[in-house]
Amino acid sequence: MSREVRVRFAPSPTGYLHIGGARTALFNYLFATHNKGVFILRIEDTDRSRSTDEFIDAILDGMSWLGLAFDEGPYRQTDRSEVYKKYLNKLIDSGKAYYCYCSAEELEERRKKALTEGGSIKYDGRCRNLTSPPPDRPPTVRFEMPRTGETVINDLIKGSVSFDNETLDDFIIMRSDGTFTYNFVVVADDMDMGITHIIRGDDHLNNTPKQIHMYKALGGESPEFAHLPMIMGSDKSRLSKRHGATSVQAYRDLGYLPESLINYLARLGWSSGDQEVFSKDELIEKFSLQNVGKSAAVFNPEKLLWLNSEYIKDCNSDKLSSLVLPFLKSEGVAPPDYSPDKEWLSKSVSTLRERSKTLIELADSMSYYIKEEIEMDEKAKKKFINEKTVRYLTDVHEGLSGLAEFSEKSLEELFLSIMEKNDVKLGKIAQPVRVALTGNTASPGIFEVIEIIGKERALKRLKKAIESI
Repeated sequence: MSREVRVRFAPSPTGYLHIGGARTALFNYLFATHNKGVFILRIEDTDRSRSTDEFIDAILDGMSWLGLAFDEGPYRQTDRSEVYKKYLNKLIDSGKAYYCYCSAEELEERRKKALTEGGSIKYDGRCRNLTSPPPDRPPTVRFEMPRTGETVINDLIKGSVSFDNETLDDFIIMRSDGTFTYNFVVVADDMDMGITHIIRGDDHLNNTPKQIHMYKALGGESPEFAHLPMIMGSDKSRLSKRHGATSVQAYRDLGYLPESLINYLARLGWSSGDQEVFSKDELIEKFSLQNVGKSAAVFNPEKLLWLNSEYIKDCNSDKLSSLVLPFLKSEGVAPPDYSPDKEWLSKSVSTLRERSKTLIELADSMSYYIKEEIEMDEKAKKKFINEKTVRYLTDVHEGLSGLAEFSEKSLEELFLSIMEKNDVKLGKIAQPVRVALTGNTASPGIFEVIEIIGKERALKRLKKAIESI
């Protein structure tokens, strides 16, 4: 880049950080970091009726969880009114903006008439050259747009996009109550903050010609624009909650790892060859706007779930055990004050990670390692805890009671001796024991399971199973 890259993520705090916003934040972060630039967070809270501090905190929390650290900010538009007054006065003084005294009722009446007569519903510009303003009527301020020619945007993703200037009207930049409108404050902010590239959703594309002309009117250099295609649901309709498009925090609470969500968001519309799984450093190294597709990306919850399971498999056991601990408590697997031995918890996690797609699944699967009492699946109990298996359960209980050394090796030797005594294969013994200890027919290796459950608890469960026959 010939100049320092400066980009911004500018959410409106009217809701939580959702998938679309998170992807926009990520692409800005990756672009800035790849180009050794500056990533700015700006809170666009001019809609005071809907913006709340709660949602601002939620946006900051979501970005923090995803690891999207910003270099400047967070700036709030409600704190920057003096900046906007400066730019407003510059536009008025240069004749690029003018006071408009048309009331809302008059504008609505003209709009209805235009619709009836088949005319243009855009503002007719009657206050452009007004010499005698009506008394005692607070004005709005409008920006004067060109009426002929076309505005061409050389979008870094979409390519060349043209707008007929005849369709663009003189839009309001300051309301009659003195508050400023979106298309004005974003330009003032972007100029004031030296933004070089604007990477945002293509739902903002129609605002771009208005903003480009305002940059020119203010004597500034227009940033380069890159409009990201929208994210669609599997049915090709606009992404919504029914497609799984919940907030970033909701995915965290469902037991997703931030690394998996970052990886998935990056692949929503961007690619690098056939590679599917990327570390954050790889994303920073490889990211470019040239590899962002022009078509809408389709959100696939199953793909995200698969990716999360891959990250759980590859996560360091010590880190994974610290991540799952809050879920053990929230899922009721362990009490609120649960504080297990770290080495034991890490080993427990390592035996079940391959079977878990989320941290909630992992926590739930650890139930038989942690709880004192377990419930047996009725079907499994009927099949494996009966008169045919009681001798195997009894042999294991007696052998386990007499073990001087309690380890996977000694357990394996014990089972081998019982297999020889009864002339059966391991499965004949291991499966009844597995059901007695875990309540079900699927678990990690039986020797690992017994060692992690512990000698005393294993003996107690075996005894209870034997007595139930």
